Amino acid sequence: MKAYQVLLSILGVFALMGIGWAVFPAQGVELGGLTLHFASLKGSIAEASETKVDVDKVLSGVDQGLTLVSGSSKDTLDYYRNYFYSNEDRVFVPGDDYKWFDGVFASFEGARRQGKVLRVKHYGDSQIEMDRISSGLREGLQKRFGGSGTGMFPALSNVPSASVYRSASGGMAHYTMYGDSTTRRAPHRRYGVMAQLTSLYGGGTESIRVSSSSTVKPLCKSFSRVSLLMGRNSDGFSARVVSDTMKLGPETLARDTTGAVLVSFKFPRAVTKASLIMKGNAEIYGIMADGDGGVAVDNIPLRGCSGTIFTRIDKAVMTRSFQLDGTRLIILQFGGNYMPSIHSDAAIGEYTAKIAAQIRYFQEVAPSAKILFIGPSDMGKSVGGRIVTWPRLPKLVDALKATCLENGAAFWDLYHMMGGENSMGRWVKHSPAYAGPDYIHFTSKGAEVVGDALTRSLLVYHDFYRLRKSLGNSAVDSYMKR
Repeated sequence: MKAYQVLLSILGVFALMGIGWAVFPAQGVELGGLTLHFASLKGSIAEASETKVDVDKVLSGVDQGLTLVSGSSKDTLDYYRNYFYSNEDRVFVPGDDYKWFDGVFASFEGARRQGKVLRVKHYGDSQIEMDRISSGLREGLQKRFGGSGTGMFPALSNVPSASVYRSASGGMAHYTMYGDSTTRRAPHRRYGVMAQLTSLYGGGTESIRVSSSSTVKPLCKSFSRVSLLMGRNSDGFSARVVSDTMKLGPETLARDTTGAVLVSFKFPRAVTKASLIMKGNAEIYGIMADGDGGVAVDNIPLRGCSGTIFTRIDKAVMTRSFQLDGTRLIILQFGGNYMPSIHSDAAIGEYTAKIAAQIRYFQEVAPSAKILFIGPSDMGKSVGGRIVTWPRLPKLVDALKATCLENGAAFWDLYHMMGGENSMGRWVKHSPAYAGPDYIHFTSKGAEVVGDALTRSLLVYHDFYRLRKSLGNSAVDSYMKR
């Protein structure tokens, strides 16, 4: 083909595109049950001219904001004052009260000294499945406050974990309070702290083995304590734990009448696998594989859940369970599953009202715990051939933040931390990919980035807590006043 023919062909293609831009309906053309769209000129120009989110630059900014550069005492206090009042990647706390987490930190520090296990419950939707985000938070908190192990998990579940393998045998039936029409529901509301339960009939065995994968965090790879949280056990119910040549128990219990009971077994040294052998009937609310004194982080993914179900769980079971298991921080990470239902500002108001009710519920059943809400990540949606942020997502994030702070809960803005509007598309295209091709879920690498940022944002408060104890609260408080 001659040069002028090639040129004419190219010009012809541009001419056809121009005609398509001019005459093709913006709403598309229905054909055989499908809607055909033609890329719009306006959209193409907007995409070419828009400022792309530089993920590495955004994350570098987050890192710098969470890093205290050594200097004078004044420089140090200036850093904290800027962080607590100006850093948009901080954990926002009610009233900008930098002492808000003090009680949590005091109890965590005491747990290591006293050989107690205190817990963080991380509830979320499918974004935290396979221990994503939770695993990074767990490792960071256990390095700081002590502890090991994978935390709490259900006796039966159709959702696997990347950190622990478990298998069950015997007379067991699994019930959850969320999911589609195929999900088995219990004939009551005693679902417990994992929003699901396993009914044990006659007895059964739960086998636990931590993962040896190189991707699993080091402190997650062993445990020295196995605990069983249950209720409605039959009189004479017994449980024992074995691991290789070590055997613990058996423990025999009278019938529980308090709503929940906790039985715990401690090995003299750390192990990587164990079996919990139970005889009798009971409702099992959770099994725990923990270390010695310190912090445990429980990963509780609720696939498809928008975070509005907790108020339907029996209060007596929840209250007693939280008293027994030592939960001091409850993290709620929701909002993404509700996004497709939001078509108006009124819908945002309806959702945030439901979230406010969940916060008040947890404050009632777990008065010793603080509540931290993590807002939804950016979510990408195809509009005119472009991947853009879902409409009203920024409004939803702002509304959730205001709702949490007004109701005495802290808030972490994951959407902003990612880079804000249209950032999800860049997280997908990042090398390595930080999010999957559905433009919703993080990859394991992306979840690790998020977990690290969350952990460091929390620990800035603990660093300042320790600084105030060394310098004296009154002098620091005077300087921190705005």
